[in-house]
This record gives sequence, structure tokens and C-alpha cells, in this order.
Amino acid sequence: MNSDPGRVIGVFDSGVGGLSVWREIVALLPNEHTIYFADQAHCPYGSRPLHEIRALAEAIVCFLLDQGAKLIVVACNTASTAALYHLRERFDVPIVGMEPAVKPAAQRTASGKVGVMATPATFEGEPFARLMGRFARDVEVIRQVCPGLVERIEAGQLEGPEVEAPLRNCLQPLVDEGVDVLVLGCTHYPFLRPTIEQVIGPGVEVIDPAPAVAQQVRRVLARQGLLNPRQGKGRHVFYTSGSAESFLAMLEKLVGQRGEVRMAK
Repeated sequence: MNSDPGRVIGVFDSGVGGLSVWREIVALLPNEHTIYFADQAHCPYGSRPLHEIRALAEAIVCFLLDQGAKLIVVACNTASTAALYHLRERFDVPIVGMEPAVKPAAQRTASGKVGVMATPATFEGEPFARLMGRFARDVEVIRQVCPGLVERIEAGQLEGPEVEAPLRNCLQPLVDEGVDVLVLGCTHYPFLRPTIEQVIGPGVEVIDPAPAVAQQVRRVLARQGLLNPRQGKGRHVFYTSGSAESFLAMLEKLVGQRGEVRMAK
């Protein structure tokens, strides 16, 4: 494996959601170069069979490695659930994935009730079951699937009645159950955080795992001797399997970034 620490960090998601993780990585490691891959042609992943998600993830990792990635970030909870262990066995490269922040939520709850917003595939996967067994034995975890939210975020709908209404339908059962901590178990959801916090109320702490994932990326790079020693601002290239024009618009809207967006072949 190429040990040049100046190589890129590869980040991928089914769409724009992983940009919530990408922005934390770039903020923490501003001199690192990145390549971001949005698989918008197959978005959303949440309702797809696990074997299909695994195949899509494997193809994307191959692509990112061809671009010289020194570390891969699976910035998608669903893809992490379906494919993370498989990818680590298949590829000789450090791979960092996502998992719902059940551990910190269980530590912070006073009511003993924690809410988790995620896709069906995330809840059905073995990794979530393991999380529950390790960290949620003494708390009640209320799972909530929120159909249609990913599609709205991909379309740039982050606020207004068309977003608030489905969010209220999604979050009201958690409020009724008395949760005092809410875990965002999909990387798209942090882009709705202001609306989520408005709807669920000030008595509920909202946890976004993206900053913790960025910290893990730094730890892994340091452990492997792969932190970029060169100073200066990193270069960032974006690929999409969908429309480059629409991705560029969302890139600017969601993270205030303008950059080079290429169509993936």
C-alpha cells in the first residue's frame, strides 16, 4: 500500500448527507486533501437490500482507491451497517464508518429514554443490534423511521411547512414517550437540525455523531502515520453519479463550498 501521507481522504455517501461528516473532517484537518463521492443515482440507500448496498459500496471504494485514497470514510449509516465489516475484510486500507451514537446518548439521558432517527436498513443490521447489547441495557431506545426526509434534503428542502409536517409526524411519538436525548442516525439529518430542535423542543438534546467521526479519522491517520505533514489548505474534489450541476448547488447551499464537481463514469 502506498504510504505517502499527502494522498487524499476518500469520503462517500448515497448523496449529499455525508457532507455533514466531510465538513467536520475538513474543519478538523484543514490541510488534508479529500475526494467526496455522492452516489445520487442510487439514493436513497435506506430501503435497498443489504446485499445491493454492499455491492454499491464496494464499487465506490474501488473507485476512491483508484484516485489514491489513503483512508476511506463511509459517511453513511446505512452503508456502514450493510458493508463496513465486508469492506474492511476486502480492502487493505483504513476504513472509518458511522454508527448511531447510542453510547453517548445512554450516558447523557436522565429520563432513561433515548430516541434514534434512522433508516430501516440501519435498524435491521447486526451492528445496531450489537450497539444495543453493549450500551443500551439500562435505557429504553425508541426507534423512529422518517420516510421521505432524505429525498427532501437531496432536493434542498431544509425548512418550511413541507419539512416541518413530516418531522412533526416523525418526532411526536418520541416526545410522547418522554425521550430527552435524540440521536441523528443518518448523515442527512444534521442538515435539518435547526428544524428538528425547533420541533422536538428545548428539553431534548440532539446528538450528531459527525464531529466524533472526524476525531476518529484523525486518530486513525495519526496511528497509521498518514497525517499530511504539509501545511496549507487542502484540495477538495467532488464526484456524483447523478447531476453535477444539482450537486454543486447543494454543495454551496449545505456547506458553503464551491468546488470542482465531476460526473462519475
